Amino acid sequence: MFRLIAAVLALLGLAAPLAAEEQGRLIEYERVPAAGLPDQRLTIWLPPGYDAGDARYPVLYMHDGHNLFDVKNSNFDKIWAADKAMLTVVASGKVEPHIIIGIWAPGADRHRQYLPRSLYEATSGSLRAQMNMMTSGGQVISDRYLEWIAGPLKSWADASFRTRPGRDDTAIVGSSMGGLMSCYAFLERADVFGRAGCISSHWPAFDPRAVTAGGDEAGLAALWDAWFAARLGQPDGRRVWMDHGTATLDQFYAPYQQVIDARFASAGWQKGRDWESKVYEGAEHEENAWAARLPEIFGWLLAKRD
Repeated sequence: MFRLIAAVLALLGLAAPLAAEEQGRLIEYERVPAAGLPDQRLTIWLPPGYDAGDARYPVLYMHDGHNLFDVKNSNFDKIWAADKAMLTVVASGKVEPHIIIGIWAPGADRHRQYLPRSLYEATSGSLRAQMNMMTSGGQVISDRYLEWIAGPLKSWADASFRTRPGRDDTAIVGSSMGGLMSCYAFLERADVFGRAGCISSHWPAFDPRAVTAGGDEAGLAALWDAWFAARLGQPDGRRVWMDHGTATLDQFYAPYQQVIDARFASAGWQKGRDWESKVYEGAEHEENAWAARLPEIFGWLLAKRD
């Protein structure tokens, strides 16, 4: 045990246990090196019983890890309460306990780390210019971020914790730009991620009012449609959840989501089995809204297979 702790400390720098309770245990890793990226930071939740047993667990990777568990780390004094949502669905008997690996957003680099690079490269003109403004002229690095999650991070997690490393036991979830990143991972690395939650995905990819003012909505929706069409393939046991509210930023998402929903249907994915898309009337673009529906999301997305 002491050798394992020492190895983890050597690999990831500072590692400090945050809590050890019947509700599960949090571990935080700071200043995690990742090639071609800003240093990353992790908060990992181990389910109750992990330390006392020898069972292996499926793994859920989540973006914006600072907003998942502890309000003192959050940007807006609001959290997803992802651990509580997991405990709720596990108690229902529908979902096995998952290890949750929360990956913190890298501050000002968040937009360029989460914007799908392959979609960005398909843009031109005013769309490209607006996206460049959102990244402050920095290079889009979501491809490196995905490579790191699917490669070094996952390899370390599978070696350091009792995981079930297969595709069907590996999920990825995020909201807003993290929702785009989760769909990106799901489509580009279908060999690694068998389930994805794309929550309140920020399909405009920059200020939606600027998209409207520039008359670019139809063109951007067509780009997303082509992006999914080129990558979606057959379900093959995979599962994806998408949703949005109708207030604040979420009020702009319906036209894009409807196009994407149609693409899933035309590709032969069966709604309710392979994919889900829901609208939450009155829900805003914020952590409390996502926390309120997270048990429903987990209950469908992570449900035990028949």
